[in-house]
Amino acid sequence: MNDTPTDQSRQATRYQGRGYAHSFFFYYELNIMAETVDGKKDEADYKRLHSFPLIRHTDMSEEMRVETMELCVTACEKFATNNESAAKMIKESMDKKFGSSWHVVIGEGFGFEITHEVKNLLYMFFGGGLAVCVWKCS
Repeated sequence: MNDTPTDQSRQATRYQGRGYAHSFFFYYELNIMAETVDGKKDEADYKRLHSFPLIRHTDMSEEMRVETMELCVTACEKFATNNESAAKMIKESMDKKFGSSWHVVIGEGFGFEITHEVKNLLYMFFGGGLAVCVWKCS
């Protein structure tokens, strides 16, 4: 029996940062915030406005997508200043719930090209510019 994945069970995905429109919008809002006198109030309003999860790409089933998204939000809120701990929490939880070989990247301004199992990829933004990529490969 051959244990190598077939072409149908693996898929290559490539992203290189945010699209032009999203980057311009983010840059434009940051400039508006910098021009105001009451910067701390505006910064709090900005964070509150952008504290929802925004899914950029996924091929997961609805149930898995919702569970993974909630896990990512919980981890990013719990470890707001430590992306490594948040990624570790997400990876360990996904390994327990959906089997081993999950990978997680959390950060700002990164691009990636990965090979992953079909129906096992989530790429989302949370809190404005924080990106979370979760995928499974064998």
